[in-house]
Amino acid sequence: MPKAQEVVCPICERLIPDSQKDAHHLVPKSKGGKTTEYLHRICHRQIHALFTETELATHLHTASALQEHPEMQRFIQWVKSKPDHFFEKTRKSARIKA
Repeated sequence: MPKAQEVVCPICERLIPDSQKDAHHLVPKSKGGKTTEYLHRICHRQIHALFTETELATHLHTASALQEHPEMQRFIQWVKSKPDHFFEKTRKSARIKA
């Protein structure tokens, strides 16, 4: 049986187990986005916890733009020390909730 293709998360650069694979619209669907990229579920949730759909559509619509954002850099440093299959619930930023 062929092995499933290994996918590396473009955010944290760790291998994504199938159980943690989420398709992320680089430009949100609500803003007309069609292209998706596989991310770790925890990375995907973190992106949506930190940023509005407008922010994602206007200037955070690439993995490199997300990686360069200071809040994501803190998250990436933290999550890189976790096993590939690691997941925990993500809380929305107070800035997004308001």
